[in-house]
Amino acid sequence: MGIYFLLLAAGLCWGQYNPNTVPKRTSIVHLFEWRWQDIALECERYLAPNGFGGVQISPPNENVIITDPQQPWWERYQPVSYKLCTRSGNETEFRDMVTRCNNVGVHIYVDAVINHMCGANAGAGDHATCGSYFNAKTEDFPAVPYSGWDFNDHKCKSRSGNIENYHDISQVRDCRLVSLLDLALAKDSVRSSVAAYLNRLVRAGVAGFRIDAAKHMWPGDMKAFLDKLHDLNTKWFSAGTKPFIYQEVIFGFFNFTSQAYFLQHRWRQIRWGTGRHKKYKQLLLLPAPCGFRGVAGAVADIACVFRNMVIFRNVVDGEPFSNWWDNGSNQVAFGRGNKGFIIFNNDDWSLNVSLQTGLPPGTYCDIISGQKEDSLCTAVEVHVAADGMANFLIGNEAEDPFVAIHVDAKL
Repeated sequence: MGIYFLLLAAGLCWGQYNPNTVPKRTSIVHLFEWRWQDIALECERYLAPNGFGGVQISPPNENVIITDPQQPWWERYQPVSYKLCTRSGNETEFRDMVTRCNNVGVHIYVDAVINHMCGANAGAGDHATCGSYFNAKTEDFPAVPYSGWDFNDHKCKSRSGNIENYHDISQVRDCRLVSLLDLALAKDSVRSSVAAYLNRLVRAGVAGFRIDAAKHMWPGDMKAFLDKLHDLNTKWFSAGTKPFIYQEVIFGFFNFTSQAYFLQHRWRQIRWGTGRHKKYKQLLLLPAPCGFRGVAGAVADIACVFRNMVIFRNVVDGEPFSNWWDNGSNQVAFGRGNKGFIIFNNDDWSLNVSLQTGLPPGTYCDIISGQKEDSLCTAVEVHVAADGMANFLIGNEAEDPFVAIHVDAKL
C-alpha cells in the first residue's frame, strides 16, 4: 500500500478530532503550491459544488528564496518570518481566499511550519519572499523577532548540531533537522510568537492546522503553544469551536478502525508511484468508514474519479463496513451499510465475480468509469438483483481497475 502519513490530532487533552467541516462533507484536498487566487476560484467553481469540505494549503508565511536549485518546493518549509507573503500570494490575497472559500462552505487548513526557521547555510540578507532581513549564521530574524537565544543549540548533544541518530529522542527533538535552525519551543516567548502567528490565521478564518515536523517537538512544548490558540472565527464557525490540529506520523500500514486523517504526503506525491497506483491507493482510503480524508491535488488537477469518490464518501457517511470480500490476493470489495459498494482489482489477472452488495435492487451507474446524468449513465451500469447480488467484471489492464456504486447513483 505504500507509506501513508497518518495525521493524528496533537495533544491528549487539547487535541481536536472534529475537522470543523460543514455537515456531510468528509474530505479535503491538498492544493500544494497553488496560488491563493486560484484556490479561491477552485472553492467556488469546483470544490463546493462537488462536496469537498476543505483545502490544505502550502505554508503562507515568508520563506527564504533559494536559487540553486531555482526556488524548489521545499523552500516553503524554511521560514524567515511569519509575515503572510509567499509565491502563492500576499496577505490581502490570502484573506480573500479564506473568506471566499468559507463563504461556500469549504474551509482552509494551514500547513504550519513552526519547529524551525531556515537552514543554517541560508546566509544573510533580504532574499526572502517579503524582503525581510535575516542572518542565518547569527540566528537573527528581526521580523519575528528571534535571536540566537531563541534556538536549541545549547540543548543539542550531537557533534554537528544536526540530528545524527534518529533513535535518540533528544537529538530528534533538540537538534537541527537537515540543518534547519531548531526553535527553542520550551521558551514561553517563542511559544507566544508561534501562537501569535497561528492566532492571526485563526482570526482570518482558517479552520485548522497541519503541524509540520511534529515528531521533532516535545509534546509538552506543542501542547503549551496550542493552549494559547483562540477559538475559531464566529463569522463561519460556532462559538467555542477550536482549530482542528493534525500532525504527521509515519506508518507502513493503516488500520481502518483508527480515528484518523489520511493524506498522501508531498514526498510520495512528487517522487514515487505510477499514476494508476497513486490513484489506487487514494481511492482505497476514500470509502473507508473511519476518520477524515484528504486527496492529494498537488501534481495534477483533481480527476473526476476523485470528485465522484468524495461524493461517494459523503453519501455513505456514518454507515459501517459491510459485505467484505477478498480473493486472498489483491482483489478486494466491501460495502458501507446499504448505501454504497466498491470493488478493486490490483491483481495481474481479470476479476469476474458475483457478490452481495447490500444495496436495494435496481440499476446503478458506476461512478469510477463515468457518472449519472439525470436518468442516464455515462459509464458501466451495474445491475443489483432482488437479493442484493451483482456481477462485477474488471480487467487487470484497466486504467481505473475499480467499480463503485451508491444509492444516489441509482438510475
